[in-house]
Amino acid sequence: MQKKCLALTVAALLVSVSFNANAEGKNGIAAVVNGEKITVAELKQGYESNKQIKEQVSFKDFYEKALDIFVNGKMLYQAAEGEKITQSPEYKKQLAIAQEEIARKIYIEKKVNAKVNDTAVKKLYDDYKKNFQAEKEMKAKHILVDSETTAKEVIAKLKKGGNFDTLAKEYSKEPAELGYFTKGMMVPEFGNAAFTLKKGEYSQTPVKTQFGYHVIMVEDMRDAKPLPLKTIEPQLKGLLTQQAIAEVLQTLTKNAKIEKYDFNGNVIPNTPAQ
Repeated sequence: MQKKCLALTVAALLVSVSFNANAEGKNGIAAVVNGEKITVAELKQGYESNKQIKEQVSFKDFYEKALDIFVNGKMLYQAAEGEKITQSPEYKKQLAIAQEEIARKIYIEKKVNAKVNDTAVKKLYDDYKKNFQAEKEMKAKHILVDSETTAKEVIAKLKKGGNFDTLAKEYSKEPAELGYFTKGMMVPEFGNAAFTLKKGEYSQTPVKTQFGYHVIMVEDMRDAKPLPLKTIEPQLKGLLTQQAIAEVLQTLTKNAKIEKYDFNGNVIPNTPAQ
């Protein structure tokens, strides 16, 4: 499956990436297909531009797996040119669509990159810490079963000195450990029941939720703290990206002359930009 995904991703790169650079190899050439060269630099650029592939394999491994795919791509393009596909109406139609999509992508990336930077991320993180409201969070584990009868059986064994982890392995449909969470992170029935318990206590009656019947044990309680920047930086960048795109569209909409019609041809009133 991993090799198949790699092949598909590399094949996509053949369509979407243009290359220019020098590289090692036989005079920098990876292959010659009907007189047309494929350079090592083309494969290197394809490798460097795909973070997921780069994290999984070395360039040498990528080269060995990707070379035939690049060769096949070159042959297919040559064959398409031979049948004058690039002069066909369908090609020109799809090319126009692709060009428009690429232009949109580059435009958005340019606007986003101007706004999503380390300074903006740091400011948003500082605002997050400043407005953070501490609340209790607990570390707990549970045993989840399908019936109330089974849950009561587990509780009875706990009262007789049974080990929670041992019983979890025997009975639970899910891993026991839940880690730290706040009350609002759980479904109401579970959160309400869990936060009536103290550290070291377990629920004396089964807790019913949409997932089944739970027996809950509290391992620790503490005040929640702001997450470190490194942990939430991806989310902060995502939020800034959404804001940047929204601002771009808002500005464009405000300055554009737009006429819209519904399915029946009636004019749809424009909503003023905020």
